[in-house]
Amino acid sequence: MLSRYIIRRLLLAVPMLLGISLALFLIYNLVQVDPLVMIVGERAMDNPEIVATATRQWGLDRPVWEQYLSYVGNLVRGDFGTSFLTRRPVLDDLLLFLPATMELAVSSLLFAAVVGIPLGVIAGLRYRSTLDKGVWFISLLNASLPPFWTGLIFLTVFYYFLGIAPGPGRLAPRIPTPERVTGLLTVDSLLAGNAEAFLSALHHLILPTLILGGFTLALVIRVTRAAIIEEMRKEYIRTARSKGMSERRVTVRHALRNVLIPLVTILGLAFAGLLSGAVMTETVFDWPGLGQYLVRAAVNLDYPAIQGGTLVIAIFYILVNLTVDILYGLLDPRVRDRDG
Repeated sequence: MLSRYIIRRLLLAVPMLLGISLALFLIYNLVQVDPLVMIVGERAMDNPEIVATATRQWGLDRPVWEQYLSYVGNLVRGDFGTSFLTRRPVLDDLLLFLPATMELAVSSLLFAAVVGIPLGVIAGLRYRSTLDKGVWFISLLNASLPPFWTGLIFLTVFYYFLGIAPGPGRLAPRIPTPERVTGLLTVDSLLAGNAEAFLSALHHLILPTLILGGFTLALVIRVTRAAIIEEMRKEYIRTARSKGMSERRVTVRHALRNVLIPLVTILGLAFAGLLSGAVMTETVFDWPGLGQYLVRAAVNLDYPAIQGGTLVIAIFYILVNLTVDILYGLLDPRVRDRDG
């Protein structure tokens, strides 16, 4: 049954989360840098009273196992700790920066899927043709070029020289930021009825979406192309053709339906990868997202922020895998029957 299949997948997520939290905690304790330096500052380290107070306040005087249990208990309550750098709860910081990364990741995934699937299908149907070779070259190029390099090139050409693309950031400087509801500027500007802000936010999304979605686009093209080539050689396709079905119906109704299964995995994992891999793109385009937040935290040894951000990315990976498993069960009943 589908419900049992989903419950099993949910239960498997619990030990995975515990394992990730333990790994993060151990890494935090193995790093040979005193967190008190970031907490109280280098100058205050010579003051025993300040150091003792900070040690008690942050629980650094307790045994390691007790610190871990306290850490897990805080996580269960939604307490990710306090950032050494911003002096604010890490969860508040994550909620502030995550929507920008989500907006960029979703737009990049849509770009990769909407463009990549049709190109992969066309290339697969015209295997070894000039068109197929051209599509293959585009996918290879997108997979090979590093995002920080292509981002700088795109900015230099389209923003600096041609002036047809906006500069870094999420919104034009002269346009006031719409009232925050979701943190997604495109959505918030629509909710506020601010067409100018919406168009500006959409305009600023184009270049980083092309850069971040480029690698995923290449992956989608290659997987779709290979799957279509394989499916079109199978016996059921020849049978459908012999019954007089049009080539379009054979492709869409039969071949593409089976291609969806590997595509679901690729798109799901790609989305989680976009969230964690947006660091370079956000840096180049000055995009105030989770990637920039984690880079700043790493530079300043802000361990609670690093732990919180990494844990959020891990949770996304688990949720995406869970969603992919459920979609697998819906698309192919044999999967859930075998697992059940």
